[in-house]
Amino acid sequence: MNIKSKKILIGLSRFFSTAANPLLAPTYVAFLVLWVSVLCAQPMGTRAMVLVVVCCTTCLIPMMCIGALHHFGLIKSKKLDTPAERRVPYLVTLMCIIGATAFLNHNHAPLWFTMAMVGLAVSCLLLGIVNLWWKVSAHTAGLAACVAVLVQLHVQGLSAFNLFYLICFTVLLTGLMGSARMILRRGTLWQVLVGTALGYAPVAIAMYFS
Repeated sequence: MNIKSKKILIGLSRFFSTAANPLLAPTYVAFLVLWVSVLCAQPMGTRAMVLVVVCCTTCLIPMMCIGALHHFGLIKSKKLDTPAERRVPYLVTLMCIIGATAFLNHNHAPLWFTMAMVGLAVSCLLLGIVNLWWKVSAHTAGLAACVAVLVQLHVQGLSAFNLFYLICFTVLLTGLMGSARMILRRGTLWQVLVGTALGYAPVAIAMYFS
């Protein structure tokens, strides 16, 4: 592979990593639930409002927290390269996901929707604990959570249409994300695989028993 091809590959990997930022995982999950499940019959305004609240709570607030920590010199990099730098952001993200879950429960969202967010909270907790000692891929965890949601919507008959091709596409995206993280040397194969498992299993289990 020549230098130009390598630069293009690295550029695509960086773009993909940014587009699938782990902080966007709850927003992507909420979007999938609201637009491909039986909830798509709800008014557009209602679905948009829920999505905006989830996005602001679980994405914008943690991003602002990371930005503030970096601005005041409490972390050296926004990429959270060291275990010490990950502690507060993971804790804040966990609290924000719990807050979004409480919002859904308060507004009488279906139990399986609320449990999907509970699964994300458990995934965030596990990722935070493991990352204190060993870095695992939160990027693949986020996409794997989306796969878990789609699979459970299909298995439980909650989908608005056939999700087979969308599930296959999301699985492919998860694999591509794992490859992108390894190309950028932001994770090893085992870190990618463990991250995928920690993203998929909690969400799938939580929704299955809802």
